[in-house]
Amino acid sequence: MSDARNSILTTLRRTRDAHPLTSPASDFAPIEAKQWAADERLPRIRRLMEAVHTEFLDATEADWPAVLREFLVREGVGSLMYAPATAAGKRLVEGWDAASTTLIPYDRPLEDLKPQLFESIEAGLTTTRGAIAETGSLILWPTADEPRTLSLVPHIHVAILRTDALYDTFLQAMREQGWAQAMPTNVLLVSGPSKTADIEQTLAYGVHGPKRLIVLVVHP
Repeated sequence: MSDARNSILTTLRRTRDAHPLTSPASDFAPIEAKQWAADERLPRIRRLMEAVHTEFLDATEADWPAVLREFLVREGVGSLMYAPATAAGKRLVEGWDAASTTLIPYDRPLEDLKPQLFESIEAGLTTTRGAIAETGSLILWPTADEPRTLSLVPHIHVAILRTDALYDTFLQAMREQGWAQAMPTNVLLVSGPSKTADIEQTLAYGVHGPKRLIVLVVHP
């Protein structure tokens, strides 16, 4: 049996070497054809994401912490976990004066934070790498400083989206951000809060992730 196997493999290799195949050229034209004007991207993203229960807040670079603070107070959110090592995290704590909402830094190992995360943290704040107009999706790029846990465990996920990072397609985002030179260990495309209909085909939110997704749009 071994001799027969070797004979077959030898024949296959000989045929392969005699007639080498060349990889076909990649054709991205169908994807590249999907384009929207700069002023159309955000409205499209918003429309698609609101259709799956995503909520939006509008702010500027100067006032986004205040806009977020007002939202949390209005919604009665008592705690927000954030990444203190990020630029957004450092900006958030400057002048924070919402006594009703406590800021909790993600500054310890996950094992130490688990009880707090799963029992008392109500909201988590993360940044994004932008959003995609074609699908109405945020690009999340978890890191050691801003782990996936922040956007997965709390009942409310607040995601900061800057309007200078809106893309037509996922392909455009990968190209313009140079992913080929620095591939992420984990990247997620998120369009709305967690939902499932696994149980008796009844739609339920928050079973496998946050019940609410709040996109904090930061305009110039």
